[in-house]
Amino acid sequence: MGNKQEYKVLVVDDEEAILELLKYNLEKEGYEVKTAPDGVKGVEVAKKFLPDIILLDIMMPKQDGVETCRQLREIPELTTAFIIFLTARSEEYSEVAAFDVGADDYITKPIKPRALMSRISAYFRRDVQKQSVTNQISIGDLVIDRTSYTIALNGKEISLPKKEFELLYFLAQNPNKVFGRDELLQNIWGSDVYVLARTVDVHIRKVREKIGDDYITTVKGVGYKFSLN
Repeated sequence: MGNKQEYKVLVVDDEEAILELLKYNLEKEGYEVKTAPDGVKGVEVAKKFLPDIILLDIMMPKQDGVETCRQLREIPELTTAFIIFLTARSEEYSEVAAFDVGADDYITKPIKPRALMSRISAYFRRDVQKQSVTNQISIGDLVIDRTSYTIALNGKEISLPKKEFELLYFLAQNPNKVFGRDELLQNIWGSDVYVLARTVDVHIRKVREKIGDDYITTVKGVGYKFSLN
């Protein structure tokens, strides 16, 4: 994808004013946009629309954003979709819950359209740059394929959300090198995305749940490394 017109954005929020505001600003920037008033409808629309990015409110009727995000991540075609939570809640636990189910970013309301458009543009720029990378990493029984955003362990394909995949791929590219949480945040999430350092811990835990504990080692007081056994 090389321009905004090729990207699709889904906005899910129960506040009509926010849906209209974001839809107007996104379409003005050239994105194709669809909206949904709640989580249940959001999942329904996402299955057909297959957005590249999803702006998702946390507090909604019928189904909250955390459960909606979990269901979205179970849709194979949305494994690499970029999910940003929009919420008026600033409690740390809600942020951790969001990342635990596969969110990529977290923005607190009230939303500033220009700042949000800048953040989305930065994501798409990074996405375009990453698409030019065609490496495949094979280490033991683990194969990490950047071209298809898939991994295989012992010949069995495993699905990872985009940020979990990028974290694993980055560590595997630099085997036996220890990275602190701040370094990983900078390299995976970028300087224009604000997330807590413990977000790295959440993603590492989720990756280990899927590939086991043998590949990523915790270096106490320092960070994490991809170990070559």
